[in-house]
Amino acid sequence: MNTLTSKKSGVAARVRTIIHEKMGVDEAALVETASFSTDLGLDSLDVLEAFMEMEKAFGIKITDEEAEKLTTVGSVIDYITTHTR
Repeated sequence: MNTLTSKKSGVAARVRTIIHEKMGVDEAALVETASFSTDLGLDSLDVLEAFMEMEKAFGIKITDEEAEKLTTVGSVIDYITTHTR
């Protein structure tokens, strides 16, 4: 497994844990293609709260402009993977 794949795998696990624990979403539903609103039933406040937890967990800042584009579990995983060391 290469370094990026390993990093993405670790990020994915932490993102899924945060969404599961903070938002009460079933872990089985947390596939990369899952939409926060459509598939997971989260409203904009839930998503904002989850993003704030991820910012703390990963030591990053997700701008409002970027947050608007992050609509699926996979898009968040990719964003965090590319914006962390």
